[in-house]
Amino acid sequence: MIESLTCDVVVVGAGMVGAACALYAAREGFDVLVLDRGHVAGGTTGAGEGNLLVSDKEPGPELELALLSARLWTALAAELGRAVEYEPKGGVVVAETPEALAGLEAFADGQRGAGVEAETVPADRLHDLEPHLAPGLAGAVRYPQDAQVMPALAAAHLLRASGARLRTGRTVTGVLRDPGGAVRGVRTDRGDVHAPAVVNAAGPWGGELAALAGVRLPVLPRRGYVLVTEPLPPRIRHKVYAADYVADVASDSAALQTSPVVEGTAAGPVLVGASRERVGFDRSVSLPALRALAAGATRLFPFLSGVRALRTYAGFRPYLPDHLPAIGPDPRAPGLFHACGHEGAGIGLSTGTGHLIARLLTGERPALDLAPFRPDRFPEEDR
Repeated sequence: MIESLTCDVVVVGAGMVGAACALYAAREGFDVLVLDRGHVAGGTTGAGEGNLLVSDKEPGPELELALLSARLWTALAAELGRAVEYEPKGGVVVAETPEALAGLEAFADGQRGAGVEAETVPADRLHDLEPHLAPGLAGAVRYPQDAQVMPALAAAHLLRASGARLRTGRTVTGVLRDPGGAVRGVRTDRGDVHAPAVVNAAGPWGGELAALAGVRLPVLPRRGYVLVTEPLPPRIRHKVYAADYVADVASDSAALQTSPVVEGTAAGPVLVGASRERVGFDRSVSLPALRALAAGATRLFPFLSGVRALRTYAGFRPYLPDHLPAIGPDPRAPGLFHACGHEGAGIGLSTGTGHLIARLLTGERPALDLAPFRPDRFPEEDR
């Protein structure tokens, strides 16, 4: 059925970032409509682990956004109760060698100056935190502010709490602009949606949506896998990962990179990551990546060598060349707001992003300096 719809704000993307944008915009009094060509959390969000992290971010704009988002997640968790499986479990970043521990402690010192809680854990205290960790590790840093949600549930509940209208199974085929160049909505395969504000929350496909508006945003997909074990009694108390994970997150390499990231879930299965590689939107199974994930996990937690992996899934992180998301209005297309390019941090950064977009829509001053997130910051030759 072809229909023409009108609203104040149309959000393209029903993942976690889109849901947060819809929630905070609706709470400012806007009539919001959310579009997605698939279903709720059907893209990157549904393939994520649900991490809400400050531990992997160096001092700077992304960490400021993470701290804002963490405060907002805490408030939402109190409001929504157990519905989103919010777990303030904390994170533990482990070092396998004294040299790695020295680097980790220096990194944590910088974070503390920016407002992060970071507690150094000597080797002889590690098993008090995680009794099943491998012996012989040099030490760790514990981050009490790290948390986790079940991402698909969280996106669905935030959309429901927003009261926004939702239209799934609709592909955006164009961006409507008036003779002066201002954005006036979007065209879909099921009809037009007229709105003075369009929010690009299309994740790895954010560059494609930007192109429909005649602007360039160099978003690329960065593939990652997650291994899911059989349900287990609670054995892993925190999100636990190796110190080299931080370097992998910041890397520009297109090649396969893996570093062990292990955490339990409320339902019992253990989630094992993390891998990164730029291979386009290729969803084929990579046995080298899966073997590397399993090897890294058993190196941290030897008991996992006797546990069955029931399934694996792949997703695509929305990668931008400087590893910062694009958040805010696009001066090249007035009325277009970007909220994408968060790479692997979109679940955690979604609440802060949605809050900032809502403030911009009302014309109020945002809580953070958005200059580092400007959508038009990339030279045209970047690829």
